[in-house]
Amino acid sequence: MSVKVVPRGRRTARIRCNIRGTLRFLGQVYNVRVIDISHLGMAVEMTDWISARPGSIVHIQTSEFGAIEGTVRWYRSRKIGLQIEETSKTAAQIAAYFKNHHRLVG
Repeated sequence: MSVKVVPRGRRTARIRCNIRGTLRFLGQVYNVRVIDISHLGMAVEMTDWISARPGSIVHIQTSEFGAIEGTVRWYRSRKIGLQIEETSKTAAQIAAYFKNHHRLVG
């Protein structure tokens, strides 16, 4: 798998990826694809439109990093930018994902 770092002036570099999973919002479940991820956030591509707006809380589930809660920061063209909740559990899940699936060149 090739890895491309996407800096874009962010606090942390994002890594492009292609992770299938589900997103839960207001009792509905949607199939999604995580298209990039960092220690603090991710971009998710939706297969269907949802009514989430900036500030909405959603739950992402994948086999690679488990269940993670995030806050919608932007939503356009069936893509959602999420800020990942910064808990010790979430930090460990994301760190394990990077350790097991990606090696960042420092």
